[in-house]
Amino acid sequence: MGSKNKLKRFKENETFENVFQPTREDVVYGNFKHKGSWASFFGNSNPVIVELGCGKGEYSVGLAKKYPEKNFVGIDIKGARFWRGAKTAIEDEMPNVAFVRTQIELVEDIFAANEVDEIWITFPDPQIKYKRTKHRMTNTEFLQKYKRILKPGGVVNLKTDSEFMHGYTLGLLHGEGHEVLEANHNVYKNEYSPEDVIGIQTFYENQYLEQGKPITYIRFRIN
Repeated sequence: MGSKNKLKRFKENETFENVFQPTREDVVYGNFKHKGSWASFFGNSNPVIVELGCGKGEYSVGLAKKYPEKNFVGIDIKGARFWRGAKTAIEDEMPNVAFVRTQIELVEDIFAANEVDEIWITFPDPQIKYKRTKHRMTNTEFLQKYKRILKPGGVVNLKTDSEFMHGYTLGLLHGEGHEVLEANHNVYKNEYSPEDVIGIQTFYENQYLEQGKPITYIRFRIN
């Protein structure tokens, strides 16, 4: 994507009522206005589902279409990517989906304790090198962040093409005593795969499938 297109999308994002692009300083210092009041933004007390690293927003928008009785928030630092999802939500008149441009590690500054019902992590960077462990989105520190914003009994979904990420996460979950509800090494070859997992395909997922990569899935609760 050219720099002109990126700038155009950043500018257009600023006009979207379903997009929020706070500065890091505002988020860190507690000035993000919707923390603890997402129900007010959406105008209802419906469940809040969060997609972390939402990319183009395919999952946030796809699930929001399927579940109009739930609210969805996509989080990503790359606003030029989720521009597509935000624009689609506006064009299709979907009031139950929003996007926030910020870093994933600041998720506790975007949502209050017990404000989120469910989390989706779709095709994150596996950060394979050991020195990048702290950046893996299912490491211990991140899991504890998720636990604090999730309601009791809330669940996390991980969908990835990375065997490393799948194995790392499963090992960590079992090692720390978390509750693995489902683990699948190839969702498209398992007849019992949930429709939410196989019914929505992201831009990158389609590329992985063309390359013959198996897509894995884990659903779990953090204890």
